[in-house]
Amino acid sequence: MENKRDYYEVLGVSKTASADEIKKAYRKLALKYHPDRNPGDKEAEDKFKEAAEAYDVLSDADKRQKYDQFGHSMGPQGFPGGGAGGFHAGGFTMEDIFSQFGDIFGGRFNGGGFGGATGSRRSQTRQRKGSDVRIRIKLTLDEIANGVTKNLKIPTFMPCQHCNGTGAKDGVAFATCNTCHGTGSVYEQVQSFFGSQTVQSTCPTCDGSGKVITENCQYCHGEGVVRQDEQVSFTIPAGVSDGQTLTLRDHGNAPRHGGRRGDLLVVIEEIKHPDLIRDGSDIIYNLMLDLPTAILGGSVEVPIIGGKARLKIAPGTQPGKVLRLRGKGLPSTEYGQTARGDELINVMVYVPEKLSEKEREAIESIKDSPNLVPSEDEKRRLFSKFKHIFED
Repeated sequence: MENKRDYYEVLGVSKTASADEIKKAYRKLALKYHPDRNPGDKEAEDKFKEAAEAYDVLSDADKRQKYDQFGHSMGPQGFPGGGAGGFHAGGFTMEDIFSQFGDIFGGRFNGGGFGGATGSRRSQTRQRKGSDVRIRIKLTLDEIANGVTKNLKIPTFMPCQHCNGTGAKDGVAFATCNTCHGTGSVYEQVQSFFGSQTVQSTCPTCDGSGKVITENCQYCHGEGVVRQDEQVSFTIPAGVSDGQTLTLRDHGNAPRHGGRRGDLLVVIEEIKHPDLIRDGSDIIYNLMLDLPTAILGGSVEVPIIGGKARLKIAPGTQPGKVLRLRGKGLPSTEYGQTARGDELINVMVYVPEKLSEKEREAIESIKDSPNLVPSEDEKRRLFSKFKHIFED
């Protein structure tokens, strides 16, 4: 695993820092190590990326909670990134940073914010990103235990094939933008920490493209996108949890007039098993024994994930005893873990409420037998066994 510094250390904040403190710390570092202020400085660029990665995790409540629990050892279900067909963590590029954190600098981060040549290039090459598509996937406990591949038709906005997603007739009906004169950028004077500066931003008329549509595409009516179903195949890894969201990059909606597609967000919904209860990576089953089997012992069949198992019951098994089937639970989702959880079987004993006359007579005949009446030592032992339940 890559050796990374602690994210709180990177930003210079405590583990109890508020969201506002984290944002301020990141803004300070981003200003200090911004590429336009440190041209050609590889170390400054690395620190700029490192700060952005730390802020991405610590500014998100869910990611921060997972990071506080597991650190950098997150595994494939940690911070979902993605590629075609699966979910995995991904690194940061300079384009990612400039496209994702505009809020830190009042929306001017994409343009560089300092008027340098680097900012100019980014303003003109900035890509729009389409909206994300969120779906819910219902999974059985068996599917969660083993992982599953899903093939679905997802309704999304796709780039129009007739205009190549531009919105212009035949993809060529453009003219030079009169606002920015084809540069894709506009400039304004602003007051900042560094005094009065000329700040470059994306042209609002052409959205940085430097050109405007002169005649709309007749198929998408100038939008550049059309509504259609897309066949998507993806694999959900074993051990996911109810409510967990996985991300499949670039399978969401395409933006108007070209750019990067949004993401497909897959929300897991666990279908409750009729007999088994999930507890993290362990499975719980409540076993009701009849009185003769609890007293005499025997063999019973219990449900497990994917089938059944025979379980040996020792003579004199007490109510409240927990039996364990090792490795019959779910895969652990923690980084580096390959073991599965266990199935825990809570033993309960059925005491009949109604008896026939013959049954009553049989029990009456043995009720005073020494082995059927607990001794004082046995009472104390059983009491101490369950006493902690009421003290917790």
